[in-house]
Amino acid sequence: MNALLYGLVVAIWGTTWIAIFLQQGSVAAPVSIFWRFAVASLTMIVVLVALKRLRRITLWDHLFCLLQGCCVFCFNFWCFYTAAAWINTGLESVIFSMAVLYNAINSFLFFGQRPPARFWTAALLGLLGIVTLFWDDLLHSGWSRELLLGIGLSALGTYGFSLGNMISLRHQRRGLETMTTNAWAMLYGTLVMGAIALGRGDSFIPEWTVSYLGALLYLALFGSVIAFGAYFTLVGRIGPGRAAYSTLLFPLVALSISTVYEGYVWQMNGVLGLLLILSGNLVMFAKPETWFSRLKTA
Repeated sequence: MNALLYGLVVAIWGTTWIAIFLQQGSVAAPVSIFWRFAVASLTMIVVLVALKRLRRITLWDHLFCLLQGCCVFCFNFWCFYTAAAWINTGLESVIFSMAVLYNAINSFLFFGQRPPARFWTAALLGLLGIVTLFWDDLLHSGWSRELLLGIGLSALGTYGFSLGNMISLRHQRRGLETMTTNAWAMLYGTLVMGAIALGRGDSFIPEWTVSYLGALLYLALFGSVIAFGAYFTLVGRIGPGRAAYSTLLFPLVALSISTVYEGYVWQMNGVLGLLLILSGNLVMFAKPETWFSRLKTA
């Protein structure tokens, strides 16, 4: 079961980045995010109600779902969608793989789980990898504000995702059902994002093209309902650190697709930077044979 969940996360999230690229255009980022999670949350709630799987949770749990929605289904995606205007979405996915390190930090801050000694080696490799990955672009752009913002927003969005991991783990430690908390969190994230778009005066009219609407449905149903459900189930089954191991692989899928559709050109610094980042993530996992045995456990 764990292997199936893991495979779904890698396959789907490795392809959602190009769908984000396809939504770049005349529609404001908050509006695209609003429609994505409006479709996803309503689909989840309707299905759960039909199957009688939408469980009751306390008001306190609803407040944590609101917080999770802001972290995972709202502000972090605002960062990613905005950054996609300035940097390649395949490269965004590589930065997102740093969730492994963020999860180690946040597990210590919120649950007292001290990071292993290898964390510092992994963090150093990750930081060196990001600098190497973007070095040529930084030099050629004269350290442009837009490129730095793209990198910074991607890192900030990844940290928001990691905070959502911690809240999901909190839910599951309290015995709450993942699909129920995900549905409420998505709905609350949708409402917050809608309020932001309304406050900005954005038009809620989507782009009536096959590419935009196709990307919207793929992101809503596959990237949100299925992949987030699979991922947060993994968080509960094997922990946030091991679940985030999936981020080690899907950047390879995302960059391969980006090479075809966004014209990403593989330079030596890009290859070296990617290897450094992925090596840093890999360092975070002690006794990989133990992890893989857990992954194969149903």
